[in-house]
Amino acid sequence: MAKKRILTGDRPTGPLHLGHYVGSLEERVKLQKETEEFILIADVQALTDNFKTPEKVSSNVRAVALDYLSVGLDPRLVTIVVQSQIPEIAELTVFYLNLVHFGRLLQNPTVKTEIKQKNFGKEIPVGFLAYPISQAADITAFQANLVPVGEDQLPMLELTREIVRKFNRLYGETLVLPKAVISKSPRLVGTDGKEKMSKSLGNAIFLCDSYDELERKVMHMYTDPNRIHPTDPGRVEGNPVFSYLDLFSDKKDEIKELKKRYHAGKVGDVEVKRFLVEELDKFLDPIRRRRKEFENDHKKIDKIIREGTEKGKQVASETLYEVKKSMGINYLF
Repeated sequence: MAKKRILTGDRPTGPLHLGHYVGSLEERVKLQKETEEFILIADVQALTDNFKTPEKVSSNVRAVALDYLSVGLDPRLVTIVVQSQIPEIAELTVFYLNLVHFGRLLQNPTVKTEIKQKNFGKEIPVGFLAYPISQAADITAFQANLVPVGEDQLPMLELTREIVRKFNRLYGETLVLPKAVISKSPRLVGTDGKEKMSKSLGNAIFLCDSYDELERKVMHMYTDPNRIHPTDPGRVEGNPVFSYLDLFSDKKDEIKELKKRYHAGKVGDVEVKRFLVEELDKFLDPIRRRRKEFENDHKKIDKIIREGTEKGKQVASETLYEVKKSMGINYLF
């Protein structure tokens, strides 16, 4: 039987962080031997709200690819593709624009939330509003069976499924109807206690952070705001320090004991944070070592990106051919 095909990816607006690892990278590494993975560096999507500073996007394409290699994604098993270098995706987007009405885009809860976060007001770029349609083109260009998403991204995938069903109904069975693979991992809160770790919020620990950077960030982490003295009983639930320990440390017995002491006011925040620094450093160390194998060899990274993109372009071209054939507009073929 043919392997299931997966489409996933990231916006290259900066280095990837622990939240990316928990939310998707770890699962991608596990699945790379069992599935056919296409990983999209979504630079076009990143430009929808960075169009005034395109250099912020282009300068991070190689950095994101380096993060992929550092966490253990094997270019012999996965295909890394740069979105902007696949013009077939843009052409599919144009076709799909005719299958979605304006009001449907405005109803999308994910889009509504992001519009509010970015303070567009009434000046919403059309490219930003329509990026869920571009995502549908990403997914269908590679005829992906499975798309790993967090629960907040489910509305985006549902729009893709609507587009696929409508296209197939109008023109005949052409596109694969993708299914969501919901991440089982909890969303990683930021170091400031905000509900999401984010580059833009400045509350992220990056996969490329040095020991000193890691230490600085952890020692400034939000803990229990009601705890004034080390002898005060501390709250463990919802405390980012303990959330990180649960996810990134295998010393379960020590963590259990630490929680008891913290709850009883018998250990201070500094001691708990020191423990977290060492556990996170232990987790990041093999990632840093793999990074050293690639980071000074830009030609090797570029070769991986180029070859992956060429393979992705071939697959997307085949999809576009079938789409045009189904629509009856393959005049020159």
